[in-house]
Amino acid sequence: MIFDNQVREIGGKQVKLIVGLGNPGKEYEETRHNIGFKVIDELSKELQIPLNESKFKGLYGKGNINGERVLLLKPMTYMNLSGEAVSALMNFYKISAEELLVIYDELDLPVGKIRLRYKGSAGGHNGIKSIIQHIGTQEFKRIRIGIDRPERGKSISDYVLGKFNKEDIPIIEEMVQKSVKACEEWIDKPFLEVMNIYNQ
Repeated sequence: MIFDNQVREIGGKQVKLIVGLGNPGKEYEETRHNIGFKVIDELSKELQIPLNESKFKGLYGKGNINGERVLLLKPMTYMNLSGEAVSALMNFYKISAEELLVIYDELDLPVGKIRLRYKGSAGGHNGIKSIIQHIGTQEFKRIRIGIDRPERGKSISDYVLGKFNKEDIPIIEEMVQKSVKACEEWIDKPFLEVMNIYNQ
C-alpha cells in the first residue's frame, strides 16, 4: 500500500479518516467503552492497514484502498480527550470534517443494533463531545454501536468500563463485523447509501 505524507498535496484528493474510540491500556481491553477500538483493530486486519504509526497522541495506520486514501486511528489520550488526537491528525493531513467517520459505543441502542448518522450532538458521550470541541463542528459521520443501558440505579461509568456479559459476546462480534463492512462500503460509496443499507 502506497501512502506518504505528500498525499495531502496530491491532486486535492481527500483523505478518509476512520476513528474508533476507546481507552488505551490492558485494563480497558474488551470493555463496552472500547468497542470503537475493536472495530478499528478488525478493520486494520481486513484492509491490511497496520496501525504502526504512533504520533499526534494516537496510534494510526495509512493505506490506499481502491484508489482512496484511508487513515485508521485509535486515539491514545483516554476517551475524554479523544478530540486532541483527531484534530491533530486532521490538521496535519488536511482532512475535512466531511471525510471523518467516528465509531463508538451507544447507551441508547440495545446490544445487537448499530446506527449510522450523518451528524448530531454528543448525546452525553465524552469522546464525541471532545471531538466536537476540538474540530469545531458536529457535522461528521458516525457509527454508533449499541451497548444498552445499565439497570436502574447502577453507575453508568462502571457499566461502560465493564466487560460484556458472556451471552452478549457472539452478538458483539457480529456488530463489530457489521461495522467493519459499513466502513469498507463507505470507502467506495456515498455515506447515505451505506446508511440505507445498515440502518434497516
